[in-house]
Amino acid sequence: MRAAPQSAGVTDGFSTSLRWAGYALGFALGGFFDGILLHQVLQWHHLLSGIDAARQDIRFLILTDGLFHVLMYAIAAAGLWLLWRARAAFAVAGADRLLFANALIGFGVWHILDSLLSHWILGIHRIRMDVDNPLFWDLLWFFVFGVLPALIGLALRRNRHGGGSGRRSPVALVLAVCLAGPLAALPAPADGPVMVVFRPGVTPAQALAGLAAVKGRLVWSDASDTVWAVDVSGGGDPSRFYRHGALLVGNSIVPAGCFNWTKV
Repeated sequence: MRAAPQSAGVTDGFSTSLRWAGYALGFALGGFFDGILLHQVLQWHHLLSGIDAARQDIRFLILTDGLFHVLMYAIAAAGLWLLWRARAAFAVAGADRLLFANALIGFGVWHILDSLLSHWILGIHRIRMDVDNPLFWDLLWFFVFGVLPALIGLALRRNRHGGGSGRRSPVALVLAVCLAGPLAALPAPADGPVMVVFRPGVTPAQALAGLAAVKGRLVWSDASDTVWAVDVSGGGDPSRFYRHGALLVGNSIVPAGCFNWTKV
């Protein structure tokens, strides 16, 4: 009597869905980490900062950053779906370790691919656009956030039957993915400088009315007068700028000089 065939997509007790769920979630978290930290919080670059024609329009750079995050959401959603399909495997010894290890590999692979394609082959941006030696920062990011997490993940996979609950790792990954995206939408701080980008067609009178509404003080503007750095330490609500033609009110505390390279 011939033995029943092993279920498709299952190897050593772990389904293909579980393996790829870790890769996809880690890859998406790598993209969120890059986009939120480097594009928005530190503002070291945007997705297309290395293209001369693109960086003349901050609104276009913000749009491409947004489309990039949409792609990361799609990959994260696929990872969550795969994780749901593989939920029966959570009780298998070592499943949590395998999932976490693959997530680390996916996180590292994102940064390795980003370095190879975006920084060095296509040249659409570098880690830091405002330094004399961008290669140093590219290599630092490549090894610290690319190679190192991937190697740690590979090492963890060698001992996937280590201790730990089979449920904690999936729950932690789900929470991380669900929280990473909304961090980009945090409101601007109620004190200190904020960056304001106005929609096309906003008149100076509208912008100044917004400045008065937030009790702010203009400290810097770009050459086109559509990007402002505003001191709102007077206690006003920066979100009121949206009522006066603002496209984006940034939550970064980075000085306005970080936007100098966007001048036309």
